[in-house]
Amino acid sequence: MEQKEVQELLKDRLKKKGLKVTRQRLLVLSVLEENSGRHMTAEDIYELVSEDYPDIGLATVYRTLQLLWDMQLVDRISFDDGCVRYEIGHLFLGESKHNHHHLICRKCNKVIPFGDDLLDDLEHYIEKATGFHVLDHELKFYGLCRECMKKEK
Repeated sequence: MEQKEVQELLKDRLKKKGLKVTRQRLLVLSVLEENSGRHMTAEDIYELVSEDYPDIGLATVYRTLQLLWDMQLVDRISFDDGCVRYEIGHLFLGESKHNHHHLICRKCNKVIPFGDDLLDDLEHYIEKATGFHVLDHELKFYGLCRECMKKEK
């Protein structure tokens, strides 16, 4: 998705929710879109946004991320290391599929995205058995990455 399309989509979503279109909101989402595939902390985002908009405060970035998360425009991920990370939302990008999954190395803490979603059958089973319709799920696998496995051998 091009930068202009991202900004127009965000403007449209904000207006529909009755919210103001601000430069800060556009910059935060733009940074996430430009870094698609990275798992960025609020501080990472703040550093990049402040390059173009030095007057922005870290608290504004946090509030903006919360707003964008509430609107389902960004995804929030925790890798159990005490940091919350953000990435551009799959719903924002117009994708109806689930989030990608994550492979987390216990030795070097590398996070590897894994795109294949093999849980469709399980979701259908859950809905049939319980009447609960799964909208989304998050799956994390913990282990050793290829590089750490080589070092151990």
